[in-house]
Amino acid sequence: MKLGGLIVATLKIVLSVLFIIVSVVITIVILFQEGKSAGLGTIAGVADTYWGKNKGRSKEGRLVKATIVCVVLFFIISIALNMGIW
Repeated sequence: MKLGGLIVATLKIVLSVLFIIVSVVITIVILFQEGKSAGLGTIAGVADTYWGKNKGRSKEGRLVKATIVCVVLFFIISIALNMGIW
């Protein structure tokens, strides 16, 4: 096997392992998030609280950002693995 083929095979293995790790992380992060029914207090006007204004800095906001990052990585890696160059 040539050096180029070895590098491509190694890269495929690394991307496959990374793909599995990202898949598991997406599942865990989504399961940690609160359901949409938890936000029903906005109907009664409770959304003007401190937590409502600073949701991006809260645990829930960080989970949403982590979900977005993981999903983007998931799609990029899945496209790279399915390009047909392996």
